[in-house]
Amino acid sequence: MKLIFKLVLGLGALCLIAALILYVSGNRTVAEPFLIIALLSLAIGIRGANALKSFAYPIMIIGVVSTALIFPQYLIEINGFKLSLLVTPLIQLIMFGMGTTMSFKDFVGIFKAPKGVVIGVMSHFIIMPLLGFTLANLSNFPPEIAAGIILIGCAPNGVAANVISYLAKANLALSIT
Repeated sequence: MKLIFKLVLGLGALCLIAALILYVSGNRTVAEPFLIIALLSLAIGIRGANALKSFAYPIMIIGVVSTALIFPQYLIEINGFKLSLLVTPLIQLIMFGMGTTMSFKDFVGIFKAPKGVVIGVMSHFIIMPLLGFTLANLSNFPPEIAAGIILIGCAPNGVAANVISYLAKANLALSIT
């Protein structure tokens, strides 16, 4: 492991210890930035270890989500520009980028063996909504929360599944189909 990765891991460990001490002592608002730095440092630092490299992306996501939950005011608007206006163009850019990595040959394989497409369609339109409905009925949540669980079960996963498939080097053509 290179020295820089070890230093970043050390920084992450120190920040995590500081965050835990501050949190236990009741200084939650002071501990939050240390927690974010610890998570992001850990995500960067473990990229230096081949055995742990695959955990870098999920830890980075946890760090970024933690940042968004702790400091949402910085992610809503910048100098009067609403960042929500960037969602659609960024999704288009991500899908275009993944599309450029594919060829016609990738989609031909999907049509030769349509079993994966049939399983995917059944999962999206039958299994997921039924699973959401079952979880909502078994959970004894208030009706509003139960309705949300059912809606999440009915919603397609969209770009997120395609990005994860691309990063995992899975069958991207099947994911997009």
